[in-house]
Amino acid sequence: MSDQPNSMQRGQMEIELPEEEASGTYSNLVMITHSASEFILDFISVMPGVPKAKVVKRMVLTPDHAKRLSNALADNVKKFESEHGDISGDDSLDVPFNYRGPTPEA
Repeated sequence: MSDQPNSMQRGQMEIELPEEEASGTYSNLVMITHSASEFILDFISVMPGVPKAKVVKRMVLTPDHAKRLSNALADNVKKFESEHGDISGDDSLDVPFNYRGPTPEA
């Protein structure tokens, strides 16, 4: 056995970003549903004037991870706004939804 601790013993983890994920996926809408055991985030790309939108990524999270994500996102939005000014947060999105995603359960 080696005397040097491995990266997991030091509390660090190596994270690999596959080339096919490196450029990211564009989304301008997210639909969130949940059950007793998971949160489901469907990231959607809506194009102006197109009557149909496509789910481009689906992420399934445990409730504790969803809470950590929510806190991390709120912290990052706060940092962004302190550097770049307030985000308008216009919630008047007028999109007629005919979404066939998971049925929300609480």
